[in-house]
Amino acid sequence: MATTSTTGSTLLQPLSNAVQLPIDQVNFVVCQLFALLAAVWFRTYLHSSKTSSFIRHVVATLLGLYLAFFCFGWYALHFLVQSGISYCIMIIAGVESMHHPMMIITQKITSLAYEIHDGMFRKDEELTPSQRGLAVRRMPSLLEYVSYTCNFMGILAGPLCSYKDYIAFIEGRASHVAQPSENGKDEQHGKADPSPNAAVTEKLLVCGLSLLFHLTISNMLPVEYNIDEHFQATASWPTKATYLYVSLLAARPKYYFAWTLADAINNAAGFGFRGYDKNGVARWDLISNLRIQQIEMSTSFKMFLDNWNIQTALWLKRVCYERATFSPTIQTFFLSAIWHGVYPGYYLTFLTGVLMTLAARAVRNNFRHYFLEPPQLKLFYDLITWAATQITISYTVVPFVLLSIKPSFTFYSSWYYCLHVCSILVLLLLPVKKSQRRTNTQENVHLSQAKKFDERENSLGQNSFSTMNNVCNQNRDTGSRHSPLTQ
Repeated sequence: MATTSTTGSTLLQPLSNAVQLPIDQVNFVVCQLFALLAAVWFRTYLHSSKTSSFIRHVVATLLGLYLAFFCFGWYALHFLVQSGISYCIMIIAGVESMHHPMMIITQKITSLAYEIHDGMFRKDEELTPSQRGLAVRRMPSLLEYVSYTCNFMGILAGPLCSYKDYIAFIEGRASHVAQPSENGKDEQHGKADPSPNAAVTEKLLVCGLSLLFHLTISNMLPVEYNIDEHFQATASWPTKATYLYVSLLAARPKYYFAWTLADAINNAAGFGFRGYDKNGVARWDLISNLRIQQIEMSTSFKMFLDNWNIQTALWLKRVCYERATFSPTIQTFFLSAIWHGVYPGYYLTFLTGVLMTLAARAVRNNFRHYFLEPPQLKLFYDLITWAATQITISYTVVPFVLLSIKPSFTFYSSWYYCLHVCSILVLLLLPVKKSQRRTNTQENVHLSQAKKFDERENSLGQNSFSTMNNVCNQNRDTGSRHSPLTQ
């Protein structure tokens, strides 16, 4: 990442040597722990009931910029310059295209750009239910914009949140606004905000276990050993597959630690309350970034991706998949690769991911319905698909970890590109159903043409526009609810 600040390096070098971690990682952990304490203070002494939203915006921004400066030194000024320039571009250019190199801020800027575009430059009937719920109807002030992009709760590790959710939290109305649910309907939060202490404690426990696993087990199972010449020459195929799965399993806890800690920080500040479930239990998962149990027990490629880096998946869906005019899956994976960086391994992973996603979708659509009954057969199917999913995911993401092109091809060649070949054969031999999104898009085009015809007929006294418009809206709303990686 960026070079570490001199102050941070000097203060934390002994700690880095003690735990044998790179100084930038130690800086990150220390800053996140400071942010956790600051979040508790922020909720206690700067609660929306005790001070103005202006003060909350200013304090959240200043603390965020301080953390950025501590971790990255003078390079942190890029955060502020980037935010200021993009704010001006948003006003001048009408937020049509916003792409920036810094990952979390890039997500926030592009999300806000499209939310403003949806709220100020598009008609409501052109929007999906989720777009309508997130649309921003007025241009944010500079303070609101910088606070959203650079606040201390999310400047280092996110997670991404919508602008409307963040502003509602700052202004103290987060528990009373309507949040768009997965089915496009609003969920009303009428009760007072509960204490986040239980949720924060649980997430910190997960962080501790994840960090312990990373420091003790992960280094014993390096992903690089998959391309060790002796291992490749002597290991049997079951051994190769087992080590591939275990080594990638051991690589995940560092992400569990970082994302869960970031979620806990936001919750400690009072941000992230979604409402209450049907049993009256408070839900602090509004901006949660992962579901560990679902990840490790995934029985499909889609299930894994839906529960891994959740907010990024939602961002890709909202800014790319839902707006793509052709090949939305390919465009979404390609955007994800660009967003991650310039390492060739990223592009190999996401190009492979496109192939695996399409093949997994075809297999699931053609065979799953044969294994739903009886329960014993369904259990057998789940076990087989779990093993296949875990091996496929591990095979796909090896280049993401290795980064460079040569070791990535060394790995794939040691496996004879077998899953690539199988995926291509699946796509060639199995009938592939037309995606629901594409079907609905085509239907909407035809309905739009019929709508224009009806409008001309209305001028002659024939009024069929209302009925056709309702049908068009129903089809558009149905299409908006599909995930970008639906299988």
